[in-house]
Amino acid sequence: MSETALHRLAARVGLSRDWIDANARPQRVSNDVLRNVLEGLGHPAADENAIQASLRAVEAAEDSEHLPPLLTVELGQPLALGRYFSANSTVRCTLEDNSQRTLTLDNQGRLPAELPLGYHALEIDGRTCTVAVAPSRCYSLADSVAQPPPRCWGLAVQLYSLRRTGDGGYGDCLALEQLARTAAERGADALAISPIHALSAIDQEHYSPYSPSSRLLLNTLYASPTALFGERAVRMAIEACGLEQVLEDLEQQPLVDWPRAAAARLRLLEALYQDFSQGDHPLRKDFDSYRAAAGQALEHHCRFEVLQAQAVEHGLGADWRNWPRAWHDPYHPEVEAFANAYPAKVEFHAFCQWLTQRSLQRAQKAARGNGMTIGLIADLAVGADGAGSQAWSRQDELLANLKVGAPPDILNRSGQDWGICAFSPEGLKRNGYRAFIEMLRANLAHAGGLRIDHVMGLRRLWLIPRGAKPSEGAYLNYPLDDLLRLLALESVRHQAVILGEDLGTVPEGLREQLADKAVLGMRVLPFEQTQPGHFKPILDWPDSALATTGTHDLAPLAGWLENRDIDWFHRLHLIDAANELHWRHDRQKEHNGLRRTLEANYGPLPDNDAVIDAAIRYVGHTRAPLVLVPLEDLLGCDEQPNLPGTTAGHPNWRRRFALPVRELLDDEDAARRLELLAQAREQAWERDR
Repeated sequence: MSETALHRLAARVGLSRDWIDANARPQRVSNDVLRNVLEGLGHPAADENAIQASLRAVEAAEDSEHLPPLLTVELGQPLALGRYFSANSTVRCTLEDNSQRTLTLDNQGRLPAELPLGYHALEIDGRTCTVAVAPSRCYSLADSVAQPPPRCWGLAVQLYSLRRTGDGGYGDCLALEQLARTAAERGADALAISPIHALSAIDQEHYSPYSPSSRLLLNTLYASPTALFGERAVRMAIEACGLEQVLEDLEQQPLVDWPRAAAARLRLLEALYQDFSQGDHPLRKDFDSYRAAAGQALEHHCRFEVLQAQAVEHGLGADWRNWPRAWHDPYHPEVEAFANAYPAKVEFHAFCQWLTQRSLQRAQKAARGNGMTIGLIADLAVGADGAGSQAWSRQDELLANLKVGAPPDILNRSGQDWGICAFSPEGLKRNGYRAFIEMLRANLAHAGGLRIDHVMGLRRLWLIPRGAKPSEGAYLNYPLDDLLRLLALESVRHQAVILGEDLGTVPEGLREQLADKAVLGMRVLPFEQTQPGHFKPILDWPDSALATTGTHDLAPLAGWLENRDIDWFHRLHLIDAANELHWRHDRQKEHNGLRRTLEANYGPLPDNDAVIDAAIRYVGHTRAPLVLVPLEDLLGCDEQPNLPGTTAGHPNWRRRFALPVRELLDDEDAARRLELLAQAREQAWERDR
């Protein structure tokens, strides 16, 4: 077998054979792994003939004069079209507003830089395409504040962790709305929330917000029916279903019981839908309008939910890849006939999405209406479940046979398998980046900001074939320039700031590219050390990244100071004795170093509560345009929402706050720390203006 052909094929489709690991050591992907990843990308490579056939197909597609359906260009820059058209060709442009313009390619085949921002249709020599004219950078905090430089601050919360009377066992959009109001009253500019992407309605054992069925729709468990239908209607539905005792019991639990809570909420939603669907409901017109505007993406998701429930009921399982062949195709006549046979079931899921959209919309209106500069910051997961709705409905644009993860590194010696699938770079280009654009629009619809989880995925992702170990993967490269231009265009159109979670192994130069596009990186206090115990001075923190005291994957400051995360690793046998001893030794250095750094700025710190106070002031005094403090740190909690590397043993994505949401920010510790943070941000603005 010709290695040269295999390597050439890998290079042509964007696979990196050579890469640098977290220890700065060069690594090389084996031929067997390359073959397996290529298969997952849709390029057979099992033998010499297959490789040659795949290579011919890829080269023919790339070397042809086939005009892509969408091209991107930065505002004020010419667009090179000489590959596809002759110089001096006439270009008929239909702008987004349907106005017409005629341009002429220059003598190098370039489109003059005369088109405004937006998506415009071009017709040249009988062929058509769309051009996305993008701004030079995303909408930024500097664009949104009255008096730059921006020194904004906000809170970060896991939505389910909030508690309110009548919540049914977990926080929902009504609890979020209440928190948005109280945070805005205290001067917060932003409220960053955990992902609320759609999960599978039938499979509630899988509730990680970072493994969604679809990133185009919402988790309907977060709907707030009371906000739309009123307390009386919801109370009557609860009584009709006999759910009073179940819901009361769920509300008393310290942890979310997702399967029970989901079952109860779905019964309630079904009862509300039955009433809604009878006769002429006053909100029917709004629902019909929403459903029509949401279009195909909503319809496919709702059909998938009904198909999935039917498949599980008949023993076919929840994974569409194991269903009958006809059900693999969203457009197949059998799928159409099935949906037509169960119109009420399909409409029920659309009803739930409508309720959730309107509930989230209310929360964002409450945030902005009460004075927040940004309001809600949504969280975009890096991928979707390969067995889920988005992978089913966008099969040419998502890689359902490859999983996203990370190669072995210092902390995870076996690597990581996140169990989700990613976009196909080739599929995105073939389809005019439709799936990427619609995903951005869906997540920016009711938010003033968007956090992109593992933002390195805009440039490359570590992909692992199904059934393989995390170490048996390879990096796939993505069209970063196109993706960043589309991100900037959608950001400016929605007037939403973009945050990029750039923690871990970051490709060289990516942070600079993101900063050029006004995508804020993330700097997390426990990571901002040059070596264990040596924390970066306040003024060394960059102004191109947000600052925070922690993330959902880390122990909150109180837990970090008490080594709660190390204790969990010990308890669950996730670390050997030698590494644990080394970790505890380094952690003690870090404790001492942080205290030393904070005391140099703020004086003696008698206890851990004082250390947390000072740490929040410390990040507040940095030059970061935005500081986010997790609610866990405001309240002094010591347990983290998620323990990476675990699916059992630790209550991931289930922890709830003890206090009701209306009282959270009045807690003595929280109120004091909010005041300290607000003062620190004001002082940082005075210093830097």
